[in-house]
Amino acid sequence: MSLVVYNTLSREKEPFVPLDPSHVRLYVCGPTVYDYVHIGNARPVVVFDVLYRLLKRRYARVTYVRNITDIDDKIMVRAAENRESIDALTERTAAAYQSDMSRLGALPPDVEPRATKYVGEMIALIERLVARGHAYAAEGHVLFDVPSMEDYGRLSRRSHDELIAGARVEVAPYKKDPADFVLWKPSTDAQAGWPSPWGRGRPGWHIECSAMSGALLGETFDIHAGGLDLIFPHHENEIAQSRSAFGHAIMAKYWMHNGFLNISGEKMSKSLGNFFTVHELLDQYPGEVIRLLLLSAQYRQPLDFTPEGLAQAKGTLDRWYGLLRGKALEDRPIPAAVEEALSDDLNTPLAISALHQLRDPSELKAGASALGLLQQDPEAWFRWAPAGAADAGPSDTEIEAAIAARQAARKAKDFKESDRIRDDLKAKGVILEDGPKGTTWKRG
Repeated sequence: MSLVVYNTLSREKEPFVPLDPSHVRLYVCGPTVYDYVHIGNARPVVVFDVLYRLLKRRYARVTYVRNITDIDDKIMVRAAENRESIDALTERTAAAYQSDMSRLGALPPDVEPRATKYVGEMIALIERLVARGHAYAAEGHVLFDVPSMEDYGRLSRRSHDELIAGARVEVAPYKKDPADFVLWKPSTDAQAGWPSPWGRGRPGWHIECSAMSGALLGETFDIHAGGLDLIFPHHENEIAQSRSAFGHAIMAKYWMHNGFLNISGEKMSKSLGNFFTVHELLDQYPGEVIRLLLLSAQYRQPLDFTPEGLAQAKGTLDRWYGLLRGKALEDRPIPAAVEEALSDDLNTPLAISALHQLRDPSELKAGASALGLLQQDPEAWFRWAPAGAADAGPSDTEIEAAIAARQAARKAKDFKESDRIRDDLKAKGVILEDGPKGTTWKRG
């Protein structure tokens, strides 16, 4: 079955035909690391992890690059506020990001470049743009000359006036055109900076991804992906930089963007009190619960992230893990209904619906693996507890001892004591389930 993806560039679904079938190349924009990432940042990671898994099933070699922006004005401000070095801040927050994404079941990318390691490539790319007449230096800055590119705005489909209004940037007097954007800017002695032909300074945000993708995936590659909010100006500017520097008709053949995430019907905002980081949510729910909810809507559509949705996802996974519990599982191929759903522009809701129809535990596990789900041992799943809950309740050893005492009471026909032990555990958040193979338990 062929893979079809929605290409933001054409605004149509298109068959996926790689530039080089022997080597498929994927780039996804990663985080700016100055704090824990919020749940909206996790959606592209989870969505395009499903795409990565699918591509790896279809092609012998896939290179997935997801960058880390570790130099940015927000980073400099936060480091100053924390009275710590930029390196200390970005090392700590990047490590937290990697840990949190792993707990969401996301495979690590093949390459995870950090912007600060590619400043040399950024400078070289800017020099190339200047030499080709697409950029100019002014007052210590280097800017991209937007009018030098005839079809600038093709991805976002904005007019010149809309581009200026949407950019929300200062119209500095040294700009030739209000839409021109910064490739390089000067740094004071107190700011992070690198030597360059234009003086000590630092790169603009957009040039970072052009340089890293070009260095790691080539001048043109297959898929560039990220959140809907990146279409303009970030991805539009990446295209302008890369195409103008290298002289190609495309930067990436396919552009894929995931939709926005709302919290209980409202835009996430600290002022509304509905701002959640992945880190804090992982204290309250297993990573697979969050992952399943993030996949419950088709990736291009808005997703409403609610407590009810999390509870429903938890119930679904409890049910599925219950089917796997105590079973000897065999390796099976991905069920056709699941693979067909994902081949249609990552239709994860349809794939989840197909999983609900499966009754064979081995097929269920195989199908769920395409979504990065049911990756844990069932017993470990049922023993998970929110942060602090396991400490407040009985330990695993105490639970097993109580079950043994209950079994002894039942053998002695002391059903009153047996019921007391069961009810006492239930009151402490531990549910016992009696079956043909004995008693199992889970934290409720």
